[in-house]
Amino acid sequence: MVNSVWERSLAIAVSVLLLSFCNCPSARAFDIKSGISKDSGPFDLFKFGYNAQKNGNTEDAVEAYRYAAEKGHTGSRWALANMYADGDGVVKNDYEAFKIYSEIADQGVEPGSEDSVYFVHALMALAHYYREGIANSPVKIDLNQARQLYFQAASAFGFPDAQYQLGRMLLNGEGGKKNVQQAKKWLNLARKNGHAGAMALLGNVLFQEGQKERGLAFMTAAIDKCAPKDCPWIEDLQERAFSLADEKVRRVAVAMAPEVSQQP
Repeated sequence: MVNSVWERSLAIAVSVLLLSFCNCPSARAFDIKSGISKDSGPFDLFKFGYNAQKNGNTEDAVEAYRYAAEKGHTGSRWALANMYADGDGVVKNDYEAFKIYSEIADQGVEPGSEDSVYFVHALMALAHYYREGIANSPVKIDLNQARQLYFQAASAFGFPDAQYQLGRMLLNGEGGKKNVQQAKKWLNLARKNGHAGAMALLGNVLFQEGQKERGLAFMTAAIDKCAPKDCPWIEDLQERAFSLADEKVRRVAVAMAPEVSQQP
């Protein structure tokens, strides 16, 4: 569940910090040749875990992340939670992942701090779990809680996917009252931050409100920016609107699409 600017930030937070400093061998975890043990510093354990995971040694990665997490390393907690969520190196356990993400969220961080990228992704994971619930666990569907978590990530940290998800919930009245104006505000912010799904959804709202040229232009522009997983529904949305528009609206919208794609 996740997006452009912040995806790149997360990649930078991990790869730059790790790859630029790490000459870790691909030896088994805590092999004497690796120079790493459970008593090593948390960042060294994190580096080792990252390299082990990258090389397919997922059991080694889990062990290293656990030791680093016990020493309070936020990035290792986040990586370990992801492994439980994905069933990578461990048996898939969404409730265990939920508990670790919750530990990260409970820590709290200042926007702009080195741990903020992990914190925001933990908020997003928790929001998803509250939106869907976790079977056979105490975590039940709580749309109000999901909406609050999205709001925190959207407002305090400007996370585009949170802005988009919050806009969707406001638009559909999930977790609280429906508020189309607020939905448009958050979708527009996400659009400005490069979120193609938000651009398409905002365009559909504008089209339904009578701003047919601009709305169709947004949906058309979004097709060129969408991630593969989002392209099918965005294309369907655009095609439906295109079929309802008259020829003049279509021509204007197609001409406007490159311009609205670049608008701040």
